[in-house]
Amino acid sequence: MIADIMDRSVQRQSPEDEGYMVKISQRWLKVGALTLMLGASGQAFSAAKVSEGDPWEGFNRATYRFNDTVDAWVLKPVAQGYDTVTPEPIQDVVSNFFRNLSEFRNIANSLLQFRLKEAGESAGRLVVNSTVGMLGMLDVASGMGLDYHYQDFGLTLAQWNVPSGPYVVVPLLGPRTVRSAAGIYPDMQASPITHIHDSRDQLITQTSDLVSLRASLLKQELLIVGDEYTFVRDAYLQRRDFLITGELPEDDF
Repeated sequence: MIADIMDRSVQRQSPEDEGYMVKISQRWLKVGALTLMLGASGQAFSAAKVSEGDPWEGFNRATYRFNDTVDAWVLKPVAQGYDTVTPEPIQDVVSNFFRNLSEFRNIANSLLQFRLKEAGESAGRLVVNSTVGMLGMLDVASGMGLDYHYQDFGLTLAQWNVPSGPYVVVPLLGPRTVRSAAGIYPDMQASPITHIHDSRDQLITQTSDLVSLRASLLKQELLIVGDEYTFVRDAYLQRRDFLITGELPEDDF
């Protein structure tokens, strides 16, 4: 199973580089302005919940099987090898490094949602972990009370009251809704990895990020019960709904 892994996209361009920040700001302002005009419908701050419908189930199941086959033959074996040979403390360092890069996406989307406190905390985490935490390899900020606030452009669209659309399984990228799939490109533009000029370095960094994330999901696979497609779909939709509303799903039992 290739889960929701590719949200994040190496000579690395420094995040502090003025040209880089101007480029990111311009792209995000354009995306934000366009989406506000097309999708807000006069209720920009009333979040649109996730639709639980699956009208494309036939297509989705076929795509899920394709993704699962690719994962079983390529990504999962590599992740298992990485997990076997890499000590857990080193895995944590790698995971922390890439998580720190995701703060750019968190900051941008928090600002677009006018969540200024969360944007400030995410910016604080980025500064602290990039300096004291040695380029993000250590999560010093959490110990200082600066919490991690996950955000993406799909969640921003939800806060702008853009309907979620049906559930869809994207080839190689895994479970999405139409709304969250629309956020893939803007979120990639918020990642420093996307703006690495050397294609070889960029590929190495993206692959390292992907393998690290896939290795972190190995133990979670043991939690899957019953029909795998249904389990993954329901878990994804419930998680997205929680990220939007902050409300836990009702217990079915």
